[in-house]
Amino acid sequence: MSEGADLAIEVSGLYKRYGDNEAVAGVDLSVAIGEVVAFLGPNGAGKTTTVEILEGLRTRTSGDVRVLGVDPAEATSAWKERIGVVLQGAKHEGDFTSSEIVTMWSAYYRSPRSTAEVLELVGLSDAAGTRTRRLSGGQQQRLAVALALVGSPELVFLDEPTTGFDPAARREAWQTIGGLRALGVTVMLTTHYMDEADLLADRIVVISRGRIVADGTAAELAAHAAMPSQISWDAAELSSDRLPRQLRDLLGADESSAPPASPDARAVPPARPTIATQDVDAVVRELLAAAGGAGTRLDSLAVRPPTLEDTYLALTRDESKAGEFTRDEITGDSP
Repeated sequence: MSEGADLAIEVSGLYKRYGDNEAVAGVDLSVAIGEVVAFLGPNGAGKTTTVEILEGLRTRTSGDVRVLGVDPAEATSAWKERIGVVLQGAKHEGDFTSSEIVTMWSAYYRSPRSTAEVLELVGLSDAAGTRTRRLSGGQQQRLAVALALVGSPELVFLDEPTTGFDPAARREAWQTIGGLRALGVTVMLTTHYMDEADLLADRIVVISRGRIVADGTAAELAAHAAMPSQISWDAAELSSDRLPRQLRDLLGADESSAPPASPDARAVPPARPTIATQDVDAVVRELLAAAGGAGTRLDSLAVRPPTLEDTYLALTRDESKAGEFTRDEITGDSP
């Protein structure tokens, strides 16, 4: 990770307490200039509190925080012009067109982008004359991003930008966020959608119970958390009783298998036997060898790598893992 002038966000030993409740418990975090970082965590994990401290909207109990080289608690209006904030489910009041509302917001800045440029950046040029009440959900969120961009910010905070969107609107929003990366804007994204974080973010940070429990790419997190891949095949091609003992011992439960009706009845074999393993190559070789020995083919063989959702659930369900998976441990960087 870069240091000093190459960082948009630097956080060290951040705490926020409410009486005896420790909402944020020693967070260390850095975000490089131009990076898109997804900040994930369950409800009540300290995610919103941390972000609001970074935005200068909430005071901290202790710790060092620098955002664009400035302590947000002491930020001036000039600093505030350098960041953009897109809140969840943004609504635009009044009977204004998209163009009119962007033009009004631009008056708050000393060197704003032109209205036409901003609408072009977020893909709303064709809706410039459309009243905000007539915009779709995806267009509403694009307009919210437009208002965050009108001041030419260096850093944008996106809070749950696609909550409640249909699939088409979500993809529109993803295109807009991709456009921010192309502009070189640093983005800190909070979301509950794992596919969104996996697609958009350069790096993923997971917070749980007020502590950072993981920091790295999706692949780095899965590898360090020892998440297995799932290997499955059609039992009609190779039944589990034709497997060597070492593979039978690895077989997991399958949703399509039926439990025995009584203690004396035999369970129905699974339609798709499944093996969870980190050594995919070795298991696949053994399966193919077993199929060859049985005189059959495994045309249905499928390997499902661990998803970001699998990793996220593993990292956040166990309090004992808190603080265990840091970026330094994952990448081998020095503290």
